[in-house]
Amino acid sequence: MYKLAVAFDMFEPLRKRVDAGMPVYGSCAGMIMLADRLVDGIEGQLTLGGLDITVRRNAFGRQVDSFEASVPLDGVDGEPFHAVFIRAPWVENVGPSVEVLGCVPDGSEAEGGAGRIVAVRQGVLLATAFHPELTGDHRVHALFVEVVREHLKERP
Repeated sequence: MYKLAVAFDMFEPLRKRVDAGMPVYGSCAGMIMLADRLVDGIEGQLTLGGLDITVRRNAFGRQVDSFEASVPLDGVDGEPFHAVFIRAPWVENVGPSVEVLGCVPDGSEAEGGAGRIVAVRQGVLLATAFHPELTGDHRVHALFVEVVREHLKERP
């Protein structure tokens, strides 16, 4: 995504919009793009930033290490979210203004991943290490729509 954003001259316009307070939701590679700090990125890889987090790229392993887990999510009503992780990142640490929404539960298929942070929010920025668009469960997207609605109410 970084390479494409640069190749199509979208990186700086996106960074400016994020800096200006545009609500953004990033899943998987989108979480990486929104992180202020990146571990195991490709040489020279930049991020849009905005989320005061350190994220580890491909933290759960390669494509063959993809897995699914039921992840309880703060701010999402109902049962734990059926999360699909594909070469997913995880959050290594968060700043004081970041709200941790979800972590990989104990007993999941994630090799060494139990307890890792996989969903965060900071103001109008929301990110998950998993792909909710692959599940048919719209609750994470509904949460982002609510973030956008809140943002629009606060604008003059």
